[in-house]
Amino acid sequence: MKTAFVIFDRMTAMDFIGIYDPLSRLKTMKIMAEFEWNVCAPTPDVTDDRGLRILPDSVGKSLGGYDLIVVPGGMGTRTLLRDGPFIDWLKSAEPVQLKASVCTGALLLGAAGFLKGKRATTHHGAYEELKPYCARVVTERVVDEGSVVTAGGVTAGIDLGLHLVERFAGADARARVARQMDYPYTWQPR
Repeated sequence: MKTAFVIFDRMTAMDFIGIYDPLSRLKTMKIMAEFEWNVCAPTPDVTDDRGLRILPDSVGKSLGGYDLIVVPGGMGTRTLLRDGPFIDWLKSAEPVQLKASVCTGALLLGAAGFLKGKRATTHHGAYEELKPYCARVVTERVVDEGSVVTAGGVTAGIDLGLHLVERFAGADARARVARQMDYPYTWQPR
């Protein structure tokens, strides 16, 4: 399984790291040896909303060859909603079977057309902004619509990561990863 973690200027680093940590443990804990990932960006240098610099593995290349893309949120999403080249780059993920977002990353998935007819969630402060892009905004930490999974604000990315670990490798793998992360909280879909 090949994953693209999308990053961009003024993202919230915790949105990225919160899901990256449990998913990357699929490989490092030898749960899924075939799990691999790239950190992908539209630019060669990315700075988050607090000044942390992150260097991508892949710059501007199509996202179409992945099995999963993950899009974080942050204040940078508001600018990117009106950035045609960025949205076109994100649309290159059309053939990707599973798309996920944390926080206001859902706005970007929506702008790319990936939330049409689906339920979705985002940070509680952006529910109104999300409404035009999806069938219904849901006030849950994680909303799994099959081909698209969205998570609420910031720390919900950890829950999304653990949810995907379970989806890919089962409940025992989720429990193992959560235990290794010393993460005692148990979010379950309703």
